[in-house]
Amino acid sequence: MELSVLVARIAAVIFATGGIAVLMGRLDFSEIAEDFRESPALTFIAGSLGVITGLVLVGYHNLWVGNWTVLVTIIGWIVLLGGLSVVIFPQSLVFMGKYYRHSPLWGIVLICLGLLFGYFGFLL
Repeated sequence: MELSVLVARIAAVIFATGGIAVLMGRLDFSEIAEDFRESPALTFIAGSLGVITGLVLVGYHNLWVGNWTVLVTIIGWIVLLGGLSVVIFPQSLVFMGKYYRHSPLWGIVLICLGLLFGYFGFLL
């Protein structure tokens, strides 16, 4: 349970700050995708970090239970599969970024995820 709380706290901060940055116009995922398109090394490093992070989460927190901690397991698998897809198919990230439309809705979704994980990590 301690690992679940730690991951929830980290996810809360990342999601909430990312959401605020999107709402303030400081973070645009299509620009990030363009940076990845221009730098295969950056793409590989980011994908590798996703694989490492995902493997650590899945390796230490692969708990398919009936409470909120399953969200940490799901995040771990998403990060792992996303990292693998970026390493194996680097253009997939550029493809997804191409169809991203800058919208405050993304910021609101990220903030809601941050609040959800913040609740579980800091208050529960």
